[in-house]
Amino acid sequence: MNFLRSLRQHDSFAAILLAVSFIAMPLAASAQHPGAILHAPEASKLLPDAVYYAGKSANTQLRNSAGIHFADNHYMLAVLVDTSGYSSAVQEKYQAYLLTEVPLAFGDRPLPPGAYGIGFVGDHFVVTDIGAHDLLQAPATHDDHLQHPLPLQILDGPSPELHRLCFGRDCVDLRRAK
Repeated sequence: MNFLRSLRQHDSFAAILLAVSFIAMPLAASAQHPGAILHAPEASKLLPDAVYYAGKSANTQLRNSAGIHFADNHYMLAVLVDTSGYSSAVQEKYQAYLLTEVPLAFGDRPLPPGAYGIGFVGDHFVVTDIGAHDLLQAPATHDDHLQHPLPLQILDGPSPELHRLCFGRDCVDLRRAK
């Protein structure tokens, strides 16, 4: 009888270990992958129809959106905007809206959590605050070899912690900062 009780306890312990291992596996996997890329259908569910920038409200192009869902359940989202009501000087730098819940780095340039205007100007990626004041510039690349460029997309970067934010063939590397 003691043998049967011991066997049942052992089986219960084994079942608990098995259950814990199935729960822990996704957590371990998410630690290896710093963020899952969100394409327009997923990102658009999290973004507003219009955003505030430089004293005006601009409609977003939800079909041209993307993001990153980080392993700790925070997000970085980007969406192209309709800038037709803005001056040409603002339109040049403000092509999309960036929302981030975590600090980011573009090259070696840090960016704290917040809401920003972003765009590509020449061979630079430009970030402005919502008042249209320049905050940072980072080197950008033009990728002629990019397969199937979209108006806005996020791609895996050259290393696991890097992503590429691209408008068409113009891209900038980004990573989550500490």
